[in-house]
Amino acid sequence: MTDDGCVFCSIVRGRTDASVVHEDESVLAFMDLRPVNPGHLLVVPKVHASGLEDLQPDVGVQVWKVAHRLGRAMRRSGLRCEGVNLLLADGEAAFQEVFHVHLHVIPRFAGDPFRIHSDWRVHEREQLDVSAAAVRSGLAALGDPQA
Repeated sequence: MTDDGCVFCSIVRGRTDASVVHEDESVLAFMDLRPVNPGHLLVVPKVHASGLEDLQPDVGVQVWKVAHRLGRAMRRSGLRCEGVNLLLADGEAAFQEVFHVHLHVIPRFAGDPFRIHSDWRVHEREQLDVSAAAVRSGLAALGDPQA
């Protein structure tokens, strides 16, 4: 599956410039054009996948492996990096802006500007159990034998 209007597909094909830090058979990693902090990069599958529903599991595993390695490398890079966020936004409601799966690797340090605001209060066990049952139902719908 490809998308000729996709900027990440254009980068993968070499038609749009990018500062590449990693490339293998199925994944490309490059610096984010609008970084949260210096070193912020994106890991993308080379095959177009709009969201997680379209992403082949083996390619998703490789995206994760590359992001994990790059996050570790970030700490040794000389860039300011006291921690790392791995962030994937899947869908408009999750603030996905480019509809080609991409995993952000964001170097973090005390006082940097990046924030995710939410209501982080503890929920009752009953409510958590209901949510867990719903997720297990979703696993069953995927045909997961452990559900």
